[in-house]
Amino acid sequence: MRYTRKEKLQQKLVEMSHNKFDELLTDLKTGKWNLLYYIASSAWLFLIPAQNLSGAYIAPNIGFLCRPPENLNVTVSKDSCSYEVSASGQVVEYPCTKWDYDTSVFSSTLTSEFDLVCDREYLRATYQSIKMAGAFFSPIVGGYLADRFGRKIVVVVTLVIFALCTTSMCFLRDLQVILAFRFIVGFVDMPVFYSLTLEICEVRFRSLVGVLTALPWAFGTMAWGGIAYFIREWRTLQLVASFPNLLILPALYFIDESPRWLITKGQHDKAVRVLRKAARWNNSELPPEAELRTLMQDIEEEAKKKRESAKCGASSAQTASASTVRKKLFGILSRPLLCSTRRISLITVIMCVDYFVAATVFYGLSLNSTNFSADPFIYMILSGLMEIPAYSVTAPVIQKFGRKKTTIFGFAVTGVAILALAFISEDIVWLVMTFALLGKMLISMAFQTIYVYVNELFPTVVRGEGLGVAFIASKIGSVIAPYITEYLGPLVPWIPSIIFGGCALVAAFSTLLLPETKGKPLPDTIWDLEEKRTRKERADLEEGGEELSQLSS
Repeated sequence: MRYTRKEKLQQKLVEMSHNKFDELLTDLKTGKWNLLYYIASSAWLFLIPAQNLSGAYIAPNIGFLCRPPENLNVTVSKDSCSYEVSASGQVVEYPCTKWDYDTSVFSSTLTSEFDLVCDREYLRATYQSIKMAGAFFSPIVGGYLADRFGRKIVVVVTLVIFALCTTSMCFLRDLQVILAFRFIVGFVDMPVFYSLTLEICEVRFRSLVGVLTALPWAFGTMAWGGIAYFIREWRTLQLVASFPNLLILPALYFIDESPRWLITKGQHDKAVRVLRKAARWNNSELPPEAELRTLMQDIEEEAKKKRESAKCGASSAQTASASTVRKKLFGILSRPLLCSTRRISLITVIMCVDYFVAATVFYGLSLNSTNFSADPFIYMILSGLMEIPAYSVTAPVIQKFGRKKTTIFGFAVTGVAILALAFISEDIVWLVMTFALLGKMLISMAFQTIYVYVNELFPTVVRGEGLGVAFIASKIGSVIAPYITEYLGPLVPWIPSIIFGGCALVAAFSTLLLPETKGKPLPDTIWDLEEKRTRKERADLEEGGEELSQLSS
């Protein structure tokens, strides 16, 4: 479908208004005002790994032995989940109800306190995955609330709930309530703070800040392993890891609402006050107030035109039901746009595969310390350490070699390294850990790369939908990963390596079918992707697009 001249002009005006706001950010410069947002959001990101990866130390897989009733002639089963009683020449089997736990590594865990073994072993994986399940819709809900009520209020409310729930969990005595709190923590773990930080960032530093905000996660992962090494009792560990979230809250008092959002919502007086404060903190100067208000009025008007244009386009797509147009547009109007053509369908499927695999393997390697290392604390620290070079070199690597090659390389080497673990003896600890950490570094790089790749593959008209579908796929992977590592792993130790390595190779081969996007303009419409159609198909599609435009007008 082609844009009409009027639609192109409206898009150009919107781009100009966005450029004007970016120029305003450039005039404000980068100083203490911007730095406050970055420090606060980085502190929040630094503390998240302790919650996302808490299952490794809060509900770990530990050794246990059945404790049968005393003064009976019993034989305990090999898995310590049942025992047999011999009496009067008969043997009767009973399930174990009490166990003695290995306290050589952890003095107290959820596993030992709530007997998460045998037929309740799946609850260890549930403890880890339920947080990810809570995060399933958090970006969608967070994005809506942030657009409706503002960025700051969403950040403040969600961080307060996050801090209170994580800190309160160490005082809870019921497992079901703990799981409910974990779900809430996942639901309020919204990326609005990250978006707010980028919105007030000067254009020339935006890419750098986007990469640097990933580093606090890596450092937080290392810190989580270090704290758990010194604190082996789960309630104290949860309190120490969660209490710093409360310390971030006072900093939110000094953070302002996004001036970009205030302008688009017509709250110009508040926007002026925020911009004046920013200029004062950064030792910069704003344009004269009359000029500033004119600029804000222009930005607001163009934002309204963009929203009205989007509503008009959606309404037109619903009312344009002429059969000839539908045929010439190859069913685009009668099917979801992400499945409207073969090429966009291929991109959607492969991006879902890549995101699903990246999340599954990333969290699988992060949580599988018991299989990949004799020391779960050293493994977690080194695991976070491997993410630092992965995040740091991604930008220059994809700039030089492109998105496609980098993604394929990351998935392929990860797959080979993890598959090799299935055939390496557990006794060669250093080799097992080396291959596992190599896989962790490269899957982190692949994850970072596909975040850029997906934004450049999907056309503008469906980019939001494409990102949403890919995100859902990644959340499904993060929910499944704990069951692979915590439930299947103890049963068959080599199964996680086969699953994670095989999935990574599937993602690598799938990505071969995608085009390279380095140095190419971003596609605006699905039409831009249809470069290999025959002349007649292109002519029919173009004619159909023109007829649809006439119907819309």
